[in-house]
Amino acid sequence: MSEVSYYGKPIINPPVWEERDIAGYLFAGGLAGASSILAAGAELTGRPRMARRSKLCAAAALAASLVALVHDLGRPSRFLNMLRVFKPTSPMNVGSWLLGIYGPLNGAAVASDVLGVAPGAGRVATVGAGALGAGVAAYTSALIANTAVPAWHEGHRELPFVFVGSAASAGAGFALIAAPRAERGPARRMAIAGAAGELVAELLMERRLGMVAEALHEGEAGRRLKAAKALTAAGAVAAALSSRSRLAAGIGGAALLAGSALTRFGLFKAGMASARDPKYTVAPQRERLRADRGG
Repeated sequence: MSEVSYYGKPIINPPVWEERDIAGYLFAGGLAGASSILAAGAELTGRPRMARRSKLCAAAALAASLVALVHDLGRPSRFLNMLRVFKPTSPMNVGSWLLGIYGPLNGAAVASDVLGVAPGAGRVATVGAGALGAGVAAYTSALIANTAVPAWHEGHRELPFVFVGSAASAGAGFALIAAPRAERGPARRMAIAGAAGELVAELLMERRLGMVAEALHEGEAGRRLKAAKALTAAGAVAAALSSRSRLAAGIGGAALLAGSALTRFGLFKAGMASARDPKYTVAPQRERLRADRGG
């Protein structure tokens, strides 16, 4: 049987999401969450300059992600309306509540640090934002995997690990650039761990996707993801060499940030391409049907 639909038309409609808004939202949210984790760790281990700069990075990235999200939604009231109820089965609703709690905590942490007021409350806010950072970095993977888009839905097991690893690379990459040499040890270790986790999770996802993985290797999506892997690997190597070299820290940090952004934009492009081609919807369905019959 043919793996196409009538007249070659898509079986599902691709999401009506603008690439710059949503892919940018995915990247900026991950950067914010990972930066808060680093800021909390730096705060608790006596690294004040890395803590402050990571908090500021988290605040700027969160603001950018919210602007992109609201721009895609059309008006701010749509975001606020999602906070009228709590629906655990909706990744968008859970994510909205997560951001609604995380944002004020991060804002309080930044205000306390920059203004030099209420240091105890500021530390509590910093740790609270850091505790929510992993959720902020990961929930967007559930958001896109909850759609019918083949490249995202079929990769739902590994996507959270790809996103968290990519976020860790980005947050650590910024800290490698911004933090003084004496304080950037945790960022170096986070960069290496994040990059390794992202690359391994992405490899496992591609193997499990089967033919759907073609969407990750072809066209613009393939070029972006190939460049992302190269930048992430190079950034991890430079991070490992950055203990005594400011230049290596800067190059590694920039590579990790660029690699993380390209990962999000590449996965976005791959998802849209997989939604437009009927074979990526039909083939996995038939494979599951054959497996059920065989069982």
